[in-house]
This record gives sequence, C-alpha cells and structure tokens, in this order.
Amino acid sequence: MDIFDVQIYTDGAAKGNPGKGGYGVVMETVVAGNTYKKEFYEGFRLTTNNRMELLAVIVGLEKLKNSNTRVLVISDSKYVVDSVQKKWVLGWEKKGFADRKNADLWKRLLVVYRKHKVHFKWIKGHNNHVQNERCDELAVMASTQKELSVDLFYEKEVGKLL
Repeated sequence: MDIFDVQIYTDGAAKGNPGKGGYGVVMETVVAGNTYKKEFYEGFRLTTNNRMELLAVIVGLEKLKNSNTRVLVISDSKYVVDSVQKKWVLGWEKKGFADRKNADLWKRLLVVYRKHKVHFKWIKGHNNHVQNERCDELAVMASTQKELSVDLFYEKEVGKLL
C-alpha cells in the first residue's frame, strides 16, 4: 500500500450548468499520530460543474508547500480522475488542447501535477463519505456567497462577461 504525505479531498458544484458555482477542498496530513486538516473554498458567478471539480484539485495541489509531495487526491469526479488516470490529458496536451473544454485549467493542473507524486482515487459522491460530504458543503456554500469571483477565462470563452 502506498504511503501519502497528504490526502486532498475535492468537490465542485454549480447551480445551473453554467451558473453560479464553487469548489471545496479538504486537505489532511498525519504527523506523529496527529491529523491536521485545512479547508479551502471559493465561489464563482458563472462557471460549470466540471470546471469547479477540476479547479478544486488544482487549488489543493497548489497549496502544497514542498515539491515532490506524495499526494492522494480523492474526488467524486470521473471527469477529472479518468482524464488523469487514463492519461487522456497527456494526449490532449500533445494536440495543444485543440477543441478541448477547460484547456486553461488542464494546463494549470499539469504544471502543479508535475511538481508532486500525485495519485488519484475516485469515490462515489453523496455516499456518506465524511470528507467528500464536507467538500460538497463547502462548494455549495461557496456558490451561494454574496461576493462571487469571476471565472474570467470561462466568461470570455462563452462570451458572457457580465
């Protein structure tokens, strides 16, 4: 069994697709028998569920302070997990992400992914998994905040800059 320095749980949400959305991240590490946890979230005024699922993973990895960290990313997004585990994203990269949705985020993921030793695990969402449920709560809460961030790339891409 692999030993990981950090476990990153992620989830994304969007009310409407596209619509208001958010992501939630729970990071856990065990040091000397003690579990340490950090949570991160952010909401956006116009985005998609897939963008939020992917952004959650990116943000979690970007929060790591040391290179070559052994990381297990746990996500309920088949879109994200399969794209990395089945190496589809590497094929998209070779083709310059031509006609690929969320190319900006996939490029950003690959930069941070290559800095660490990252493994992915898919879990079924809304299945009473404590950390996944917490990530979902954070993502939904983030999407309902009064002050929402602008997903500039997406809004420009779809021509709906508000």
